[in-house]
Amino acid sequence: MAVCAERRCVLVTGGSGLVGRAIERVVKEEGGAREGEEWIFLSSKDADLTDREATRALFQRLRPTHVIHLAAMVGGLFRNMRLNLDFWRCNVFINDNVLEAAHEVGVVKVVSCLSTCIFPDKTTYPINETMIHNGPPHDSNFGYAYAKRMIDVQNRGYFLQHGRRYTAVIPTNVFGPHDNFNIEDGHVLPGLIHKAYIAQKEGAPLTVWGSGRPRRQFIYSLDLARLFLWVLRDYEEVEPIILSVGEEDELSIKEAAEGVVEALQFKGEVIYDSSKADGQFKKTASNDKLRRYLPDFKFTPFHIAIKETCDWFVANYDTARK
Repeated sequence: MAVCAERRCVLVTGGSGLVGRAIERVVKEEGGAREGEEWIFLSSKDADLTDREATRALFQRLRPTHVIHLAAMVGGLFRNMRLNLDFWRCNVFINDNVLEAAHEVGVVKVVSCLSTCIFPDKTTYPINETMIHNGPPHDSNFGYAYAKRMIDVQNRGYFLQHGRRYTAVIPTNVFGPHDNFNIEDGHVLPGLIHKAYIAQKEGAPLTVWGSGRPRRQFIYSLDLARLFLWVLRDYEEVEPIILSVGEEDELSIKEAAEGVVEALQFKGEVIYDSSKADGQFKKTASNDKLRRYLPDFKFTPFHIAIKETCDWFVANYDTARK
């Protein structure tokens, strides 16, 4: 792993995950890197970010000027429900270590990644950036949600106490190539893709957990990666910003499952298992703030993005995370 020279150096934690790999593709294949910029993509193999001294040593050695902070303990609804304490402790350690190490070496800007699941469970819709701390999150993932909320608290603290312009983005449900397609512990779309692939192979029905009624806004990882680069370079607020498709593009889980079925050309029966928990019914987010900054940004249509994701999964089945 290269050490940054005396120039702009962007360190990406969680660089081997879904969003990290999308950013790497945009940087390397779409001309996203600027002249004189160096990009370093970290994986969990490079350092244990829950360890304060290991994190500090990493930052002292690499001395980045900018950080995109993606590293986190993540999982779908059922893993969160089982391990709420673990999600809280692990993510609090990672976030505090990364932000403090960044401050110690003089990082100019940190962009951290939050999630719409951090918003209050009982709220009015659509949710926006001013509502993060207005009440407790949904019980199913309170550990992860509170840990992520604390990044916003820390960003404010680093600005008020040290003048640091550290900020955060709040994407809606992200999906794309290099996702975690684990059926038990992954998020809804990659889990559906994997289940549909297996059902297709076995000639079995596709069982969707839950009623199919909950609604979500899905953002393609490559669209999110392009927006991350804009935030890193041009977004100057400490206050977070929601990165999402519009409210009009919200889908039910049933509609998302139908998109997977179409993309994989699945011909079997689709069953909805209502004995499984639905989780939060909806968390509709407003992207008005993003649209004020970028009124002309074009999101990849869902049917194209889900087809590209399914094609990637099928082509990389043996090596995909699952």
